[in-house]
Amino acid sequence: MTKIEFPQSRCRIGVSRVDVTPPVGIYHRMWGAAKHDKATGVHRPLTATALAMSAETSTATRPDAVFVAVDHCLLWYVEMASLLNAISDQTGIPVDRITVFFSHTHAAGLMGLERIDLPGGELIPAYLESLGRNIAAAVNDAVATMQSAVVSYATGRCNLATNRDFFDPDRSHAVCGFNPQGTADDAVLVGRVQNAASGAPITTIVNYACHPTTLAWDNTLVSPDYPGAMREVVEDATAAPCFFIQGASGDVGPRDGFVGDVEVADRNGRQLGYAVLAALENMPPAATALQYTGAVVSGATIGTWQFADVEQDRRSDIAAWKYIATTVDLPYRSDLPDREGLQRERSEWLAKQEAAIASGDTSAAADARAMAERMTRRLVRVEHLPVSESLPYPVHIWKLGDAIWLALDGEPYNALQRQLRETFPGTSIFVGTLANGSKAWYLPDSDSYGKGLYQEDASVLAKGALEQLLDFLVSQIRTLLPSPDFS
Repeated sequence: MTKIEFPQSRCRIGVSRVDVTPPVGIYHRMWGAAKHDKATGVHRPLTATALAMSAETSTATRPDAVFVAVDHCLLWYVEMASLLNAISDQTGIPVDRITVFFSHTHAAGLMGLERIDLPGGELIPAYLESLGRNIAAAVNDAVATMQSAVVSYATGRCNLATNRDFFDPDRSHAVCGFNPQGTADDAVLVGRVQNAASGAPITTIVNYACHPTTLAWDNTLVSPDYPGAMREVVEDATAAPCFFIQGASGDVGPRDGFVGDVEVADRNGRQLGYAVLAALENMPPAATALQYTGAVVSGATIGTWQFADVEQDRRSDIAAWKYIATTVDLPYRSDLPDREGLQRERSEWLAKQEAAIASGDTSAAADARAMAERMTRRLVRVEHLPVSESLPYPVHIWKLGDAIWLALDGEPYNALQRQLRETFPGTSIFVGTLANGSKAWYLPDSDSYGKGLYQEDASVLAKGALEQLLDFLVSQIRTLLPSPDFS
């Protein structure tokens, strides 16, 4: 081998960012164990970053795709549809070209309209309206700044993420917390985006799988969790916005998590940020290949290599743009709860909470409140599901030069991205989850069913759904790649 080609893409890209921090005093209680309802302050601002992208050869005024990275946990079905429609109405870009990736921070507040009667909930409708308006403005700005760009890809390593499915021997039951014997993907996929002519930085794309659950029930501040400090580290070094995509993190989170100390979140973010910078430093110049240039006789005979511009046929390859939008039917679990039963169970827990408060049993009141919250979320999960034996699970795949971008619903377990990258080791695969929200909720692997895990309880899908999705993704990706990549 006398030439090494590096993974990259050529396309047109524009980027813009807007502050989407909700007001202090808005409903904030994300955790059933929390003792507060309203946000008391702001740790770091929440942001929305828009990427407008098109094929390099595109002459259309509208972008081929718009991606938005938003510092929120997620939005429910109705709120998500309203957000997408608002962005589309104010930009003229069809809804089916817009993908919102949620960072999944659990410290942003839960912006569900079902909470407007709770303390601080009266601020939610106006905030959601402003969220759509502000993101639409960012998208319009991103479209206006689109320019010819080169995206260079590299994989770094970071052990921030750890498995979080732990068996509690005292309870003889699985809990959601650091599991020192579990497995987690440490890959950090980084995309450096530069102007194709000048090399000026445009943005840095970071794809990493780790639940932003550093901050939990003791935290009362609005926060992006670790992605906030990660972006600060990267942006200080690159002078360009950082676009974060949450990976398949259904069963992974930080070792140091579930705390109220925002410095722990910042420390976790800096750890990931430094890993991103290490990957950036190892990248070759954009639009180049490394070529052997022959021997130089010195004290030893030295083999020399130099970076050279990619050749024209290679340039055409990295400018290729392909897109697949499809669905795969994933079976519902057989014991999927019905709305009436959940409403009844929620009412029972609320009654237990009131009785515990009346008797002065604060511990029982807190447990009942947490269970009532769990029933509320289950209601939201099933309310808008299609009536069928299976969920038409949406799948969006882009091939941008040497890279594959995936936009997936819900929270797949980490095994999905590990196995995809093992199956296609020569391909940079961005695994974006919580894309336009979550209909499926969690997608645990088959081995995780039957352990009493929260993720199994929260999922609407049957055992084996993750593996079925994985097989489908492999088959779709294979249609986009040349045969040597999967021979």
